[in-house]
Amino acid sequence: MHNVVCIKQVPDSAQIRVHPVTNTIMRQGVPTIINPYDLFALEAALVLRDRFGGEITVLTMGPPSAEESLRKALTFGADRAVLLTDRWFAGSDTLATTYALATAIRKIGKEYGPTNLIFTGKQTIDGDTAQVGPGIAKRLGVMQLTYVAKIKSLDLAAGTIEAERRAEGGVQILQTKLPCLITMLEATNQIRRGAMTDALRAARAQIVKWSAQDAGIEDISKCGLKGSPTVVKRVFAPSARAERAALVEAAEQPAQALIEAIFTHQPQLETDLATLARSARSGASM
Repeated sequence: MHNVVCIKQVPDSAQIRVHPVTNTIMRQGVPTIINPYDLFALEAALVLRDRFGGEITVLTMGPPSAEESLRKALTFGADRAVLLTDRWFAGSDTLATTYALATAIRKIGKEYGPTNLIFTGKQTIDGDTAQVGPGIAKRLGVMQLTYVAKIKSLDLAAGTIEAERRAEGGVQILQTKLPCLITMLEATNQIRRGAMTDALRAARAQIVKWSAQDAGIEDISKCGLKGSPTVVKRVFAPSARAERAALVEAAEQPAQALIEAIFTHQPQLETDLATLARSARSGASM
C-alpha cells in the first residue's frame, strides 16, 4: 500500500501580525510550522501503514525552506518526502496549487508505485479555504471523503474503504472505491512522538526536489500568478468590539425566560433567527 500525504508549511498563527499601513500579513521573522490540520492526516496514514504495511510519501509545494517541514514529517515516520519548488509556483491560489500538486502526485505514482490513498488536512490555517483537497481529487478523477473523523475499515483485496464523516446533520458512514482522497478533521487523533531511529533517518534523508519541469507540468501558464484567478484586495484584522459581554442570570429562570433575556440584550438575533426559519421552511417546501 502506498499513501501520499499533502502538507503545507504555514506561518505560526499565534505570531502573525497585520501591517497597519498595507493591511497585508507580515511574514518576516514569523516562525513556520506544519499546518496543524495536516498532522491529523499524517497520523491517519501512519496508523494504516502500521496495520497494513506499505509506504508513505509526504508532499508539499513551497519555497526551499519548506524542506524543514518535510524533515519534521519524516521524524514522525514518513518514508520519503517530495518538495515541489519553483519560482513559477509563486503566488499560486488554490486552483494553481491543485494543478501542481495533482501533477506531482501522478508522477509520485509512477516513480514509487500506485497511490492507494491521498491524505490532506481539512484546511490550512493561513488560507482556511478547504479547497485544495477536493481540488486535487477533482483533477485526479478520484473519489473524495471530506471531514473524515475516523477510518472504520479498509479492504485492500476488494479495494474499498469505509469512513465516518461528520456533517451538519450528524455522522455519515461512507464507503467508496480506492484510490480516493481523504481530508481529516481536527482532534481525530494525536500525532505520535517519532522514534529516535526516525529522527536520525530524517536528519540525513535526501529530500526529493522537483521543479515544475521535473514534476511533468506541461502548461506552466496554469501555475503561479498566471494560473491564479483569485485576487486578494487586502487582508485586515477584525476591529475591536466596543460593547462588553453581558451576564444573563439564568440559574433560577425557566428556558423561555432565558431566551427572552437573551433577545432583550441581542434584539437583532431574534430577527436573524426568524429570517433563517422562514428560509428553511421555504426551501423545504420547494
